[in-house]
Amino acid sequence: MTFQRVAIIGLGLQGGSIGLAVQAYLPDVFTTGTDIDPGTRARAAERGLVHKVCDTSAEAAADADLIIFCVPPGAMGPAAADVRASLPAGALVSDVGSSKQAVAKALGEALPDHLVIPAHPVAGTENSGPDAGFAQLFRNRWCIVTPPAQTDLVKLSSLVAFWEALGANVEIMDPEHHDLVLAVTSHLPHLIAYTIVGTASDLEEVTRSEVIKYSAGGFRDFTRIAASDPTMWRDVFLSNREAVLTMLQRFTEDLTALQRAIRIGDGEMLFSQFARTRAIRRSIIEEGQDDARPDFGRADHDATEG
Repeated sequence: MTFQRVAIIGLGLQGGSIGLAVQAYLPDVFTTGTDIDPGTRARAAERGLVHKVCDTSAEAAADADLIIFCVPPGAMGPAAADVRASLPAGALVSDVGSSKQAVAKALGEALPDHLVIPAHPVAGTENSGPDAGFAQLFRNRWCIVTPPAQTDLVKLSSLVAFWEALGANVEIMDPEHHDLVLAVTSHLPHLIAYTIVGTASDLEEVTRSEVIKYSAGGFRDFTRIAASDPTMWRDVFLSNREAVLTMLQRFTEDLTALQRAIRIGDGEMLFSQFARTRAIRRSIIEEGQDDARPDFGRADHDATEG
């Protein structure tokens, strides 16, 4: 792993966790970081999220050999433009965004003279901000790296080694395929969660106190997902709109089929569907991506993904 100085732009959950993880698992690597919010910068300094909290992105990027943008997808381009003049020529540019094609395009246009290798650590919680980060966030989680065609294999290997050092399992994937996979495994579930919690809140026949008081386990899980950072998820849906709309159309068709089965009393169809999805849940547990215990193994940190 050849990186010696890592700059982190954005010191919320992801950026703060990267800073803490580098200090815990790569003690010889020096980290700088900044955030557009002065209050976040102050709190990041108090928590020691990075070795040096800088007032500007340009200051944080100076002398970096790896810069990681940990900002909402819609802010990637402007954030990258802020470091154009100060980022060393040989520095590798990466990110943690949940959509890869749009982010790669934004970073590449803002920093045309630098190699951009996007990455997406599929890890997070419903919490955000500088107090949300913790060093173990990426342990035994997947990090998907989406290099451009004919990339520098040495720098790609260094980026893979970096994420592996933080505890992640790394997968190399085409960016278009990444966006489709994440649309169904992450983006659509978040959209459904936001919708169902909003529907419950809007019901005139059910009071807000009843929604809170009588929440069953399934609804509580939806509220956990729906508590995720609204700015980030707004940008995720807009930046990955085509894949999300494709998956949403498929989901709508499947939902209509279930609606019809319930209306006509087709219990066989319902049972077949539920048995198939139950098997998928068991496979996720067998793969170590979740826990079968009632608290889902999230006693310390409720995990979600972006």
